[in-house]
Amino acid sequence: MTTVNKEEIQKFSKIADEWWDTNGKFKPLHIFNPIRIKYIKDKCISHFKLKEDHIKPLTSLEFLDIGCGGGLISEPMCRLGANVTGIDASNKNINVANLHAKKNNLKINYINTSPEKNVINKKFDVILNLEIIEHVDNVDLFLESSSKLLKAKGIIFIATINRTFESYIKAIVGAEYILRWLPIGTHEWDKFLKPNEINKKLEKLNFKNIETDGFSFNLFSQNWKKSKDCSVNYIIVAEKI
Repeated sequence: MTTVNKEEIQKFSKIADEWWDTNGKFKPLHIFNPIRIKYIKDKCISHFKLKEDHIKPLTSLEFLDIGCGGGLISEPMCRLGANVTGIDASNKNINVANLHAKKNNLKINYINTSPEKNVINKKFDVILNLEIIEHVDNVDLFLESSSKLLKAKGIIFIATINRTFESYIKAIVGAEYILRWLPIGTHEWDKFLKPNEINKKLEKLNFKNIETDGFSFNLFSQNWKKSKDCSVNYIIVAEKI
């Protein structure tokens, strides 16, 4: 069994060269990145009781970035001191990520694989599943495989899009067809998951929910902020018991 959706991999491989173009097809993720980075950093500092004022507060942590793409989150986590492994089912994504990390003198272990393939023989303090779960096949296998790679008392971040009427209007009609922020076909609405659906799956895998937060975008300021509105973009933080 596999979690890899070949059509999704081909879709993102075709535009892999644009990962680090801040005005290219991944511009929305570049705009989204600052709030994601701060959120992950703050939750890790709180959960693992790290020194907030340290220049590299995540130094003691092992991170696994699943579906790392070109490294947009892997690199900031590395700069914050984490020992980062990034995996992606697209070999082209991994090549782009490796090249960019080397250009910036960052030591990140990038591997062309997916979590269920048992290629990685270590466990991690933190697992990042950011904007990936809506693109995989067999969500249950994906979460189970991710769980096996996480240490006890470790935390998982799952960021995705809710399956609501509002998400269809904003994330698909608005972002893909009207504003053209994303290539048409980037998302399939019926593959979106509701927060309670993911949390129920995590409970079965012995996870305890720490927090579920929304992210809201201000069209005029072009900024994201943390919110309790989970109707479109949201993130789940859960601890492995």
